[in-house]
Amino acid sequence: MDNKQVIRTEKSPYSVMKGVDLSAVVMKGFLGRYFDRAADVTLPKMYETLEKTGRIDNFRFASNRKEGSFQGFRFNDTDAYKWIEAVSFLFASRINPDLEEKVDLVIDEIIAAQDEDGYLDSYYPKSRNHERWTELSWSHEMYCAGHLLQGAIAHRRITGKETLFKAAQRFADLIEKLFGPGKKPELDGHPEIEMALVELYRETADRRYLDLADYFIRARGKGNASSKKYPGITPEYFVDHKPFVELEEMVGHAVRMLYLCCGVTDLYLETGREDLFTTLERLWQNLVEKKMHITGGCGSRSEWEAFGENYELPNKRAYTETCAAIANFMWNYRMLFATADGKYADVMEQTLYNGLLSGISTDGWHYFYDNPLESDGTHRRREWFECACCPPNIARLITSLPGYLYSLSKDETRLWINLYEANEINLNTSHGTMKLLQETEYPWSGDIRLTVLESNIEQSLSLYLRIPGWVRDFSLMINGEPVDVKIEKGYVEIRKIWKNKDQIELKFVMPVELIQSHPYVEENRGRVAIKRGPVVYCAEGVDNDFDVRALSLSYKSMSVDFEQVGGLGKIPVITGNGHVEELSAWKGKLYLPVNTQNPRTKPVNYKLIPYHLWANREATPMVVWIKFSQD
Repeated sequence: MDNKQVIRTEKSPYSVMKGVDLSAVVMKGFLGRYFDRAADVTLPKMYETLEKTGRIDNFRFASNRKEGSFQGFRFNDTDAYKWIEAVSFLFASRINPDLEEKVDLVIDEIIAAQDEDGYLDSYYPKSRNHERWTELSWSHEMYCAGHLLQGAIAHRRITGKETLFKAAQRFADLIEKLFGPGKKPELDGHPEIEMALVELYRETADRRYLDLADYFIRARGKGNASSKKYPGITPEYFVDHKPFVELEEMVGHAVRMLYLCCGVTDLYLETGREDLFTTLERLWQNLVEKKMHITGGCGSRSEWEAFGENYELPNKRAYTETCAAIANFMWNYRMLFATADGKYADVMEQTLYNGLLSGISTDGWHYFYDNPLESDGTHRRREWFECACCPPNIARLITSLPGYLYSLSKDETRLWINLYEANEINLNTSHGTMKLLQETEYPWSGDIRLTVLESNIEQSLSLYLRIPGWVRDFSLMINGEPVDVKIEKGYVEIRKIWKNKDQIELKFVMPVELIQSHPYVEENRGRVAIKRGPVVYCAEGVDNDFDVRALSLSYKSMSVDFEQVGGLGKIPVITGNGHVEELSAWKGKLYLPVNTQNPRTKPVNYKLIPYHLWANREATPMVVWIKFSQD
């Protein structure tokens, strides 16, 4: 059986699902365009940037192949590792000799920088080996090691090449030798290595790696990952203020917290520890009910990139780092594997189409680090960042997308469709093969058609079609005949022996909806967000001849039209009639008495576009949560 999955859980005792082979799925729709752009633009240009900014040179300096000293943040190695992982995922379905040559070159430079004992981090070359492991709360040494492991595992799974994998495993062996019960007590301040070690265990069946991941998780919360180096930074920032199983809410640095949840879920899938899963469910409820933006973005505070208090969900000040959205997607994917519950796929979808894809431009080489829900027009994507964790992170997510659309039961008698996208899957199971075509313009349309092109599976196979949580009405037909189905855990099951030309037609009614926040979200009182299907919309100044931050809308006369929007392609836009405050009355004033007739309003026609597409054109204000009148 092929093993080119994003995560391998076919032998994980407590995983309900396993992934499908990345090479089995060819995306042809909305997400496919992002995949193609990553292959043609993002990844080649990212390699050039890695070279230009000294990230590859850092390995050359460490190996003495080139004279010079380390450049940038101490964790810059991870940008190269995530780029390798992204390119490796790409190779599962697309041959690219130029990128293959570049990957081999980068791998050669990385391995040359490895020390005899297996240590590999270009910030601490041989001349600085006395500094290694001395400041783990800030050094990101194991964080870097985790990304190295993930990149190396992906490269081995997809290409079959062992060189980088063996180097990464040597580093993991060194870490296992130095850390654990009765050894060095310190932990890395930034969780990441936990999920990488579990994946290394899945790849090798070597229990040492799983035990080490378990130790790193259990040892957290005892002060071994914290630092008092910077005033105001508390152990909570590092998620080190109490043991994981005692956590009641999502706290601290958002990416750290979410990566830790990913690692804990991976550990649960292997061990079945109920205390872990009970905590994961409790934290997930806290996230989706009190701390997640409507875009799926996480981490509302720019101060230390952190989660805020319950219901602290600002708009203009929302930080919602792209890496946090990616981590949210990854965590929900693992929770889906643990439960086969569609509510986790709902969050994956909500995050993907909004707060995740907003992190990359339509040209494929400009990025957001933070993703606010309101802007005065000054917030723009950039080609790169000094701290550039987000660009290669979103690249590896995009090229791994073929692996997220479907999942299989371990006995290969059930196939879940988790995300809808025009694609073709060549399913290879122990019971036979099936070629399935999915035709749709999702997320712009709720019409989905599945056609069995070929099948020699001579026993029943259950197809589980996800019914997203936003759906209020839908219909389902099999070979032209209506079918009544029952939704269970967010999916409907169709079980039969599938024959060539069998066809399923699934139709989701996709109206425009006005969404309101919980009353405790203070900034959104009297405001609504506009959604159509899974997509959140925003008003951007470039489409409107007024300041969109002064807009007020109502239920009346909202319509959807597909328009060719310059720079964005043909997309569904929402138009309607509303009112805008006459701002001239405020000139020179900060306050006015209510008993005057100012500020007056005037009627306007407005246009809304999908949030993930904002800031791709000229710089103008943008707003997601818009003032609302029920008149």
